[in-house]
Amino acid sequence: MRDLAALLLVAAQIQSVHPVIHTLKYICTASSQIPNFPEFLAVGYVDGVQIDHYDSKSRKLRPTQDWMNKITAEDPHYWERETLISIAQEQVSKVDIEIAKESFNQTGGVHMFQRSYGCEWDDETDEVDGWEQHAYDGEDFISFDLKGLRYIAVKPQAVVTKNKWDQFDLQHRKHYITEICPSYLKKYVSFGRDFLMRTVLPRISLLQKTSRSPVTCHATGFYPREAALFWRKDGEELFEDVEMGDTLPNHDGTFQTTADLKAVDAYGKYECVFQLAGVPEDVVTPLDPANVLSNERIRGRQIIDGL
Repeated sequence: MRDLAALLLVAAQIQSVHPVIHTLKYICTASSQIPNFPEFLAVGYVDGVQIDHYDSKSRKLRPTQDWMNKITAEDPHYWERETLISIAQEQVSKVDIEIAKESFNQTGGVHMFQRSYGCEWDDETDEVDGWEQHAYDGEDFISFDLKGLRYIAVKPQAVVTKNKWDQFDLQHRKHYITEICPSYLKKYVSFGRDFLMRTVLPRISLLQKTSRSPVTCHATGFYPREAALFWRKDGEELFEDVEMGDTLPNHDGTFQTTADLKAVDAYGKYECVFQLAGVPEDVVTPLDPANVLSNERIRGRQIIDGL
């Protein structure tokens, strides 16, 4: 019964997530004393696809998708204006990282302050939501609670910052998340609709380090991000002896993910199944030893071929 409920949940997620919810997300990273890394880096994403890039070395905001240039037709000075905003964010970030260092009684060393913020928009109900989170040296520091209209100090060292921002920044943050951010998100989605709403099936590979290692089903090059990858045995989805990997972005805007099968008692009974939002047919890859790429098999072929 539990397995059936989990399977139904996966199916419901695949059928419902595309293309209703769209997201606009920005990640800004300030750093100190990290060699060969810009002191400030800002990157924007729409539905998980990178749309622009700014860093303290170039000091210019640039599009990373051709369709983002469509915005200049209605807003000719968009990139110049947004570049100035990014420069201002860079200056603020330098202050933020120094305040954080002071809060933790630190004077030097390698440190990083990261801010993630954005919004999501339901294109069927027109509902919007959003978030803002700050992290210092890889750990949560302070976050914005939109519903409670307050900042939450995750670390005791963030209390002073929380009290300051609660007095001056709440309405501005709410206005950005609920009004400004969604309005830009809708524009970006309209410009990139053909790209963002497309479906691309993945390349599936079966990988194994040695004959005793787990068999990894690797799916890469798919779009959109909303997908499921799992193993079946005799037609039934497996939940034990399976380890699911994270869904990660590729450089070309597509995604990849993995599913490891830890135990195999008989070939021919197993198959890797990939499901993509918006595509009714499953991509099914039977577990056949001849199709598994492994280090042992590659070395064996090299010896036979005299390589």
